[in-house]
Amino acid sequence: MLPTAPSNVEANPGERPRERLLARGPGALTDIELLALMLGNGVAGDSALALARRALEWAGGAAALLGAAADDLRRLRGFGPARAARLVATREFVRRGLLEETARRDVLGSPAAVRDYLQLTLAALPHEAFLALFLDSQNRVLAARELFRGTLAQTSVYPREVVKAALAENAAGVIFAHNHPSGVAEPSRADELLTASLKSALALVDIRTLDHFVVAGHRVVSFAERGLL
Repeated sequence: MLPTAPSNVEANPGERPRERLLARGPGALTDIELLALMLGNGVAGDSALALARRALEWAGGAAALLGAAADDLRRLRGFGPARAARLVATREFVRRGLLEETARRDVLGSPAAVRDYLQLTLAALPHEAFLALFLDSQNRVLAARELFRGTLAQTSVYPREVVKAALAENAAGVIFAHNHPSGVAEPSRADELLTASLKSALALVDIRTLDHFVVAGHRVVSFAERGLL
């Protein structure tokens, strides 16, 4: 998960969150204060802190708010299209930064960046999506592609199409990920069988399967860590 402040209790307004952030770093601010700085000014009858508090309460936390759709955000009182666009742009900027980090280094040496990227990309989706990170011989990310998209309950993943995509990216390895919109992060038996099938198909063309992650809410479960690969 992206780092958050340990508490969401608002500080005294006289402490000036912007100056405190510059002096002590973002870790000194609460989630509410950080969001208020991102939102900028308040609106008539509501301060930026009040808008931030209401938005976080509505979403149920920072991660869920970052994953919220623009259409949902713009319906929040005091938000509108401008603030909704600002939050969605912030999420995309962070997501691209995490992907850029994985392109510079061995993903096995930076697992937190991979998990954060996958969570930002998949956790809030209302439908199930299947994603592949294609890696070079040094385990650096060449590309991230959503290969399949399904209903809330299931998606159809075809090994032939996965192999075709991996060859097109000239990949030496692959990390798979998909989300469980149900909120249950535990891999299903179908997930295990699919992973085994994909791993076997890719092995025929000398492409390694490094991991498969299941993303559900705040949880990201690794097949490799569970001994399922």
